[in-house]
Amino acid sequence: MLFTTKWITAILREYIGAATDTIPIDEVTTDSRKQTKKGLFVPLVGENFDGHDYVKQAFDNGAVATVWDKSKPLPEFLPTDFPVFFVDNTLTALQELAAGYRNEINPVVIGITGSNGKTTTKDLVASVVKSQYRTHYTDGNFNNHIGLPLTILAMDRQTEVLVLEMGMNHFGEIEQLSTIARPDFAIITNIGESHIEYLGSREGIAKAKLEIVTGLKQGGTLIIDGDEKLLEQVHNRDHVITCGFANHNDVVLEKVSIQHNQTVFNLSDGIEYTITLLGKHHAKNASYAITLGKRLGISPDNIKQALLSIELTAMRFEMLKGKHNVSVINDAYNASPTSMKAAIEVVKQMTGFNDKVLVLGDIFELGEHATVLHQSVGEVIHAPITALFTFGKDSAEISKLVQKDNELIDCRHFASREELLNELQPYLNEDTLLLFKASRGMQFELFVKEIVQP
Repeated sequence: MLFTTKWITAILREYIGAATDTIPIDEVTTDSRKQTKKGLFVPLVGENFDGHDYVKQAFDNGAVATVWDKSKPLPEFLPTDFPVFFVDNTLTALQELAAGYRNEINPVVIGITGSNGKTTTKDLVASVVKSQYRTHYTDGNFNNHIGLPLTILAMDRQTEVLVLEMGMNHFGEIEQLSTIARPDFAIITNIGESHIEYLGSREGIAKAKLEIVTGLKQGGTLIIDGDEKLLEQVHNRDHVITCGFANHNDVVLEKVSIQHNQTVFNLSDGIEYTITLLGKHHAKNASYAITLGKRLGISPDNIKQALLSIELTAMRFEMLKGKHNVSVINDAYNASPTSMKAAIEVVKQMTGFNDKVLVLGDIFELGEHATVLHQSVGEVIHAPITALFTFGKDSAEISKLVQKDNELIDCRHFASREELLNELQPYLNEDTLLLFKASRGMQFELFVKEIVQP
């Protein structure tokens, strides 16, 4: 049981039915199609849908109570004792319930944001923390104004540590999430170019990410990318820990070695750590998790073991085997210029392959900066990369630049998925490494599916 209908009445104060009875609520859902046991249904309203239209389906699937927009007529089929909580806005009510439940359980809360790497950092942090504490954490990237409240409302009452990923597109969104979550620890992984279309500049992105301190508890700790100049403004604040490669950081990464299936590095504590992820950027992400784990009293040995058993969210630098034993890196979940360049650098450093092939697609939400930022990706593509296939619209800028500067690279742009897959066939062998990366809307997982199918 999460809570009871009676508990809800202290937050949502206008209701009918048997709301003041202690009816157990085991689950909060916004999906009427989902089979639920003792569920509270919260109907949300979007541009093209209205959850209120599906309350009968939710009722039939096990909902025992519902939140309801008071401006909408209540269906007559509902029993008179069915608890209905009337509100002005159902989304706001969902967020208020989440804030109330977070305060009720009162776990240690860790909030994670950043332009790139926040989901991987969330996975690293969760792996470290759950080695010692009862931990609940964001599923996938359920990290927005709807996903974060639902994540909070799904935690077990015995939860000791709550790990929350916080995503955003516009100013004010991280502030709202931080206010709901009230983190004890906050992590800013980096400042990239994601959502620059809406935020105007990297300076704007930094300002938006720093909104995470709005809800940070008094005396709470902020852990940041200490190599990022746009975050220097908070270096001298109390309870700020900087992590990075530069010597001025509180936690310094040293001796990074990228091997075939792992990255090994030292921190300034003198301890060597190993992660089953590839790249210096992932070593930095791991440094946030290590630093946090130490603050929570987790031993270095437990941290080291936890980093080796990380469960990664799908499509984030997954190493797979495809047809004819070709090696495939599935990094198709999302992309920014920064993360795409970091992935390419990792591919360049991996050994044991005759051909290294990049299959890259469009990066979204770059607005007027799209051309120059796609071209910036092309600037890092050179030997030992042997082939570059691009697909989409803006990604043509990558292949144009590379074709001009690197005659030895097999460089082609495609408007057809079928044509790209057909031209990729000669590279499908055990001596080839393929990287697939693009923004989520490009659906690059469809390429991967075709190549890794048995």
